[in-house]
Parts: sequence; C-alpha cells; structure tokens
Amino acid sequence: SPALSAEEVAAFYRDPENLPRIRYSMILFNWFAGGLVPLLALLVLQIRRMAHRTPIFSYAILACAAGGPTIFLMANLFWLLAAFRPERDPQLTLLFNDLAWVTFSTQVGFLIAQSVILALAIYLDRQARPVFRRWVAHFNLVVAALLIPSAFAGAAMTGPIAWDGLLTFWVRNVAVGLWIIVMAVVLGQAIARQRTEDEAAT
Repeated sequence: SPALSAEEVAAFYRDPENLPRIRYSMILFNWFAGGLVPLLALLVLQIRRMAHRTPIFSYAILACAAGGPTIFLMANLFWLLAAFRPERDPQLTLLFNDLAWVTFSTQVGFLIAQSVILALAIYLDRQARPVFRRWVAHFNLVVAALLIPSAFAGAAMTGPIAWDGLLTFWVRNVAVGLWIIVMAVVLGQAIARQRTEDEAAT
C-alpha cells in the first residue's frame, strides 16, 4: 500500500521469505517486458499493410512500442534496487519502492496512445478486406479508456486510483493482459490470412 511507512516498507523487503520472491519475480518480469517487443513489431508490420496515404501510423506505433516496454523495465529496475540492499536506510528503500510503483502505475501514456493510434489506423484502412476487423478498433478504444485512471495514481494514497486500488491495479492490469491476449490472437489470424493470400497469388 502507498500508505505504508518507510519502516513497514523496509520490513517487507527485509523479510527472508519476501526478498527472494521479489528478486526472482523482477528477473521474470524483465524477460516478460522484453518478450512484448516481437508482438509489437508484428503489429507495426500489419499496420504497414493497411491502405493509408501516410506511414505515420506505423511510425507512431513503433515509437509506442519502444516506449512502453522501456517504462515497464524501469519500474522493474527500481523494485530490484529496493531488494538489492534491503539493509539500507528505510527512507531509501521507500524511495525506490515509490519510484517503482509510480512508474509502473502512472506511465500509461504510451499504452493509451498505442491503442488509440491502432484504432485510428483500423478505422482508416479502406481496403475491401481490411487487415483487422472494426471490432478490434472498438476494443482498443475501450482498453485506452480503462487505462486513463492509472495516470492519476501519483495523486492518491488510498482509494480506487491509488497504485493498489481497483482502477489502477486490477482494472488496468486485467485490461493490459486482455489486450496482449486478444491482439496476439488477431495478429496470428491476420498473418495466417496474409500467407494464404500470398500463396494464392503465387
């Protein structure tokens, strides 16, 4: 909880049961964030197949793809630093913990922009058979809306928008997880359809 004191946060990190869990989960989280890059790269390639008069959508998604995982990696780094020397001054442990949670919770701008840009790209794809169906655009706008409350987590210590609150933690993380699953499925379908069309053309 963001309402915990420095001594309580330091005690959490010094707990012999919690400490290895924090360290190894951050290592796993690091790999997970890196694993998002191929998914986002495939998304950029599919946007390039859309019928647009400008390549701005693919470049914009590419920028979001570079920013989003980087922010998650920074949060991961701060948690790992808090657990690296748990015997340090509790105020420093609290600082690293705050840096991690605020970074992880509030920096949703890239994710919101990514979903909105993707939705616009889908809406403006004027092909007879578009790369993605329009419901994918609607889905991305819903995800973007669900992420907005997280941007305000740095302004609340308790309640639904605090970093452990309903909107910022549960709704936001479920939305991100659902986005990854849905987009992985529709990307797979789009790639399979593209291969079938290329083979038929050959």
